[in-house]
Amino acid sequence: MKLEGLSIAEKVGQMFMCGFHGPRVNKEIEELIENYHLGGVIYFRRNIKDVQQVAQLSAELQQLASKSSSIPLYISIDQEGGMVARIDREVTLTPGNMALGATRDMEGVYEAARISGKELQVLGINMNFAPSIDVNNNPLNPVIGVRSYSESPDLVKEMGRAAIRGFQEAGVSATVKHFPGHGDTETDSHYELPRVQHPLERLFQVELVPFIGAIEEGVDAIMTAHVLFPAIESSPLPATLSQKVLTNLLREQLGYSGLIVTDCLEMKAISEGVGVEEGAVLAIEAGADLILVSHTFEKQKKAMEQVLQAVESGRLTEQRINESVERILRLKEKRIGETIHQIPYGEVLNHLGNEQDKRRVQELSEKSITLVKDENQLPLKDQKTYVIWTEVRSSTEVDEVIEQEETLGACLSSHLSFVEEERIGVHPIEAERSRVLERSRNYSQVVFVSYNATFSSGQIAIVKELAQREECLLVVAAARNPYDLLEFPEVKSYLTCYENRPTAMKSLAKVLVGQRTAQGKLPVSISPQYPFGWTHTSVNMT
Repeated sequence: MKLEGLSIAEKVGQMFMCGFHGPRVNKEIEELIENYHLGGVIYFRRNIKDVQQVAQLSAELQQLASKSSSIPLYISIDQEGGMVARIDREVTLTPGNMALGATRDMEGVYEAARISGKELQVLGINMNFAPSIDVNNNPLNPVIGVRSYSESPDLVKEMGRAAIRGFQEAGVSATVKHFPGHGDTETDSHYELPRVQHPLERLFQVELVPFIGAIEEGVDAIMTAHVLFPAIESSPLPATLSQKVLTNLLREQLGYSGLIVTDCLEMKAISEGVGVEEGAVLAIEAGADLILVSHTFEKQKKAMEQVLQAVESGRLTEQRINESVERILRLKEKRIGETIHQIPYGEVLNHLGNEQDKRRVQELSEKSITLVKDENQLPLKDQKTYVIWTEVRSSTEVDEVIEQEETLGACLSSHLSFVEEERIGVHPIEAERSRVLERSRNYSQVVFVSYNATFSSGQIAIVKELAQREECLLVVAAARNPYDLLEFPEVKSYLTCYENRPTAMKSLAKVLVGQRTAQGKLPVSISPQYPFGWTHTSVNMT
């Protein structure tokens, strides 16, 4: 993988990573690879049918690239674990970051990343856009939340380092995100341009701590944030487009020599500002090496063409391009080399989801369940139980519609004689609210599974009415962000499990019936009464 002999167009192509639509190689991705010399591909759920199909797709993409180049593709994915996982069937789905933060188990974080990385390798995926090492210290953050390990910079740093080791020892490039920190925002950069107002001293005390640890650990790649940082960049430029952030701070002051990857330029923080095409040029000028354009074929082509024109016009020097391409080739040589997917498709399943890995993941999940509050209501009695399950019905960039049979109701049915479950939307309509409130009157034991209730007046209204019923034993379990308790502090029993995936629901069910003791410690502060480190069964806060 040598820089010499590559044309300018081939070099520019190496600096782009693009997504495409569908589970097979289509004409758009084929054209980008053959005619635009594309260097990397990103998978989304739209590309996933089953694991054998993914393995075959990866092999076909690499074969397509090999026809015109000796340089293999980076094939990437957002497989963070927990609630953000593009592949959640037939693999060992690991707990998400905040669930792991609740365990305080550093070895467990390493093992979870190693297990995930090992399985991604089987599927021909050689770069993971994980872990997120944002410090989540804002309960109103709509995009990070449980994707963060904790509000503690030190805990995030150590867990981030453990995850980096796990992924990279499995042969997958870890990509920490979102530099210099997306944790203390109240807006989502998918839709608008957030701002972090803190002074530089505070950024070094909190937001930058995990990234400094990641650099020390030798992380392969760092992803940028589409966020304004006035303390670093006085112009209205998000970090992705700021030379002061990417070159002066990250490269020169922090000494990072690895790959700088942009977050997707089609996010509105960029696309509705400078635009995708100009954003690509500005990002390279700022110091980015790999430009991510995830969705739209025409924008992908135009962005590459605009970068090529910028080189031809002298706006971008060939030396600047060479610096990035050398980093990309060096990393591809290290992580990919000759290890392009070689497992026969029929044998893929034999290398995924082994029992030992599943047991380890289940143990980690059980360690994460956190009992925040209980006024002598738990464990549940073996009597008629009504479960209200809140489900995502419309996808966003951080919430995906997932058909899930192993809900809490299904898991509790393995322990209790009679369980009825009712499903409602994250934003329940009046008919749903009326129905569950009426039907719940037939039960003296109700479990409400909340999902980001902080942002849902409908969920709050249901819980508050149930909490007023003296005859009703009500337990609330937060199945995403743990801050839901702030909306209904009157509930007598409250647990948080940080995700609603099947493994977490099995763990939660065991705790609710008393088969397991809740071991998790809050990785974030809910309130002064329930601070970082709190657990109902212990006041040992570490």
